[in-house]
Amino acid sequence: MNRRRMIDGGAAALLAAALALALSLWPPFREIESRIFDVLSTSWPPAVASGGPNDTVIVAIDEPSFSEIGMRWPWPRSLHADLVRSLRAAGAKAIGLDLIFAEPSEADEDFALAASLGPDVVLAADRSLIETPQMSQLVRTEPLAALLTGGARVGFATLPLDADGTLRRLPAESDAFARALLRIIDQSAADRPARAETLLVQALGPARTIPTVSYYQALDPAAFLPPDMFKDKLVLVGRSLQSAVSAESGGPDSFATPFTLRSGALVPGVEVHATIIETLRRDLVIAAASPALAAATIAFAALLGFACAWRPTDRWTGVLALVLFIGLFAVSFALLKTTRFYLPPLAPALAGGLATVAIGARDLAEERRRRREIVKAFSLYLAPEQVKRLVAEPQALKLGGETRRLTILFSDVRNFTPLAEGLKDEPEKLTLLMNRLLTPLSEAVFAQGGTIDKFIGDCIMAFWNAPIEDEQHAVHAVRAGLAMLAAVERLNEELRAEVANPAEVPRLTIGVGINTGLCVVGNFGSEKRFDYSVLGDAVNYASRLEGASKLCGVPLLLGAETARETETELGPVLVDRIAVKGRSEPELVYTVLPGPPVHPCERAALDRLVRALLDGATTVEVSFTDPRLRPFYERIQAREMARQAPQASKKEG
Repeated sequence: MNRRRMIDGGAAALLAAALALALSLWPPFREIESRIFDVLSTSWPPAVASGGPNDTVIVAIDEPSFSEIGMRWPWPRSLHADLVRSLRAAGAKAIGLDLIFAEPSEADEDFALAASLGPDVVLAADRSLIETPQMSQLVRTEPLAALLTGGARVGFATLPLDADGTLRRLPAESDAFARALLRIIDQSAADRPARAETLLVQALGPARTIPTVSYYQALDPAAFLPPDMFKDKLVLVGRSLQSAVSAESGGPDSFATPFTLRSGALVPGVEVHATIIETLRRDLVIAAASPALAAATIAFAALLGFACAWRPTDRWTGVLALVLFIGLFAVSFALLKTTRFYLPPLAPALAGGLATVAIGARDLAEERRRRREIVKAFSLYLAPEQVKRLVAEPQALKLGGETRRLTILFSDVRNFTPLAEGLKDEPEKLTLLMNRLLTPLSEAVFAQGGTIDKFIGDCIMAFWNAPIEDEQHAVHAVRAGLAMLAAVERLNEELRAEVANPAEVPRLTIGVGINTGLCVVGNFGSEKRFDYSVLGDAVNYASRLEGASKLCGVPLLLGAETARETETELGPVLVDRIAVKGRSEPELVYTVLPGPPVHPCERAALDRLVRALLDGATTVEVSFTDPRLRPFYERIQAREMARQAPQASKKEG
């Protein structure tokens, strides 16, 4: 990975971590994280303990009890006294009355209740914060002092609710109702530390998950309940309606818990206290990550997101980001279930996702920039369709050079020097003329999918099969050469039509040389300036073919490899045997006649005759069916006779 990408990726990870950390402090976001805790903590919760010593049982003030007892609420305190004595007689270790007896009732009723209470009983108290524009006041509501003369204890039943009204945190106070009741049987469990922000309650289930009996049954357990129902148990007494109160309607002494998200119902307060007792007694307390650890996790997740985008962005980047996102939730769930430690996964997952997206966006912008550069660079060399294909398939472009079999074309204007000399006083006309010539020649290359390497004055160099692969590169190059010759003829006609005396217009002609062979193609030059070009012997030979075309008497000259690859499609015919610098033996060269391909039989006959002429044979009379072949053969005869004449004279001398 280059340094620039490291810097950009690190900056993206840092920004992603900062944004995720800021969001984690936003109340709506924290509420979403709380709901995620609700889902994770209530998935496969611990089983509810029942039947063992110190287990918890709830005595519910419920609808059947109202029906059986037949009295309106509040019930006489002497009835509660009877319940306490009945539970104690049934073997209850500790009894918690989640009822607040703050106001006196009839004297004998208060006396009866006070006489039944002892050190094994905890009475509920309450405190609430009343805030006004002028002041904040903490109001404490405690049981009558007369009820505590027998040694009964007091525990505050106030519950620490989150901003959304859901109970998730353990009460921090040492005199909380659940702790006070648990302290009767297990001092160490009751005194477990409880920092309100970091210790959470383990919800065991919806309403009535903890074993519950009706109030009227507990008054006479021998008649209504199994033996030893209350033996060695912690018993909580409080309102608990059998018909669950919905979260929308609410109700007295009912609270939302993590299970409310699943059931949609509130849980009675007495069962909430029982759940807190079970959480402390069975050491099911969930320790939440501290703010510092949560922030460190967010930063680490952002780095993991950066790692997901370590390589250039592709579909695997998205897969890795998804694995990271799911993995963080899986790790959070595994920690929660195995170590009772809760690490909020949403903010870290968001940090990792944002880091990956940011780096992916950077890569996308970089890719678009590179595509623009490709379009800008190759639009000068390629046809628009080829540029579009190259942009769609950038893998087709291998920078730095590669060996590939190409077909190279050189075209040059004949007698350009005299033409330029004649227009030396009118450079604008010369420029206009060359532009009018080079434009259709370039279009001929583009039309056949070629790449223009460069313009060298009046010369064009082009090649096929790079950067886009072209299986028919030789055929397309030759067709481009034929189209160039036709374009020059059309331009000559246009120029003659534009003047009064056509004889004054110089006739433009070009020579075209085409060769096929192995080349090295790629970007060549310095680090700051380079060109996409080709190098190799095949390139040099193509250039020499263009120069030799005039000596061979044809406007289009092909190397033997090009002729071999276009034999079926274009029917090239033998023209000459030439010797070029750098090659030890003369080589055969070919051309393609305008019109349909020459029939293979006549092409073979012509080949034999031309070879005979090249070997010094005299004129041979032959007939051709194709009307193009006799004039062509006669020109070759005349050329060879002209070549042989000086040699004959030299021998005679």
